[in-house]
Amino acid sequence: MTSSPDGNDERMPRPASTADRILIAYEDLLLEVGERGATLEAVASRAGVSKGGLLYHFGSKDALSIGLVHRLHHLADEDLALMATAGSGPVTYLIRTSIDAASPLDRSLIATSRLAQAQDARAGEALATIRNQWLALITDAVGDPAVARAIVLVSDGLYFNSAMHGMGTPNPADVSEEGIDSLLTVLDRFSTPSVG
Repeated sequence: MTSSPDGNDERMPRPASTADRILIAYEDLLLEVGERGATLEAVASRAGVSKGGLLYHFGSKDALSIGLVHRLHHLADEDLALMATAGSGPVTYLIRTSIDAASPLDRSLIATSRLAQAQDARAGEALATIRNQWLALITDAVGDPAVARAIVLVSDGLYFNSAMHGMGTPNPADVSEEGIDSLLTVLDRFSTPSVG
């Protein structure tokens, strides 16, 4: 990686490939209109390609769904690597990133959830696999499977509440910096072995 003396990357961002644009368009439509509305024609139109161009990259709607699941796995693998090496530790990383920020991973998770709701078994399996990977990493960090499960469930609750906020649902979770710090203090009590 080439960086300028002030630490800024001098490279221009790599433009999204056509396949990436198609998958992002598919995600957008899954989020906006659901699986039934995310037709090949609608995806091609949103991605700015012809239907033939879409079919060149993804030969069917099934292939498009497989591509989305692969995209999710790639994004989740990157996130797991960050979680495993986070200076603040995996628990803090998980909790601080358990707020829907419309990141590529957030969007891919929710879009894949829409596929799972439409009975796409691969989507459901992908979501379960990723969740199990998070749970395994947290279990390794805290050493207690029950505490790790509680931490992941807290993460789930934070994510659900933040994703639902703005949809007419009040947000009972305090996701301010102070609120998250307070929550981490409570979770630390559970994950730190007591002396005595």
